[in-house]
Amino acid sequence: MVMEQISYAGAPPNLDAIFAALADPTRRAILSRLVDGEASVNQIAAPFKMSQPAVSKHLKVLERAGLIEREVDEQRRLARLKVHEMAAAVEWLNQFKAFWGTSFDQLDDLLRDMKLTNHKESEHE
Repeated sequence: MVMEQISYAGAPPNLDAIFAALADPTRRAILSRLVDGEASVNQIAAPFKMSQPAVSKHLKVLERAGLIEREVDEQRRLARLKVHEMAAAVEWLNQFKAFWGTSFDQLDDLLRDMKLTNHKESEHE
C-alpha cells in the first residue's frame, strides 16, 4: 500500500522543519535571545550548559528551518532571526484562531448551563 503525502494550500513547504525546530526548548531559547539582535556562537552558548559545537548543531537546525541566517563577520559567525518563515508558521496557526474562539465560547456556555443546573438543583433540596 502506497501512502500519498497530502499538501495543504497555504502551508509553507518547510512547515514541518519549522515546527520540529521549535519543538526543542534550547532552540526556542536561542530564538528568544536573537530577538535582541544578532549574536555569535559564543554569545549564544554563554547561558547554556553545553559546548559550542552542541549550540552550533542547534543553530544548523534553526538555519535549515529558515528561522535564522548566519553570516561571517570578520572572524565571528553571527546568527540573526529571519522573520519570514516564523511569520508563515504564525499565519498557519492563525487559521485555527476562529476554531479556538468558538470552542472556548462553547465551553463557556456549557459551564454556565452546568452552574445554572447545579444552582436550581440546590434550591430544590
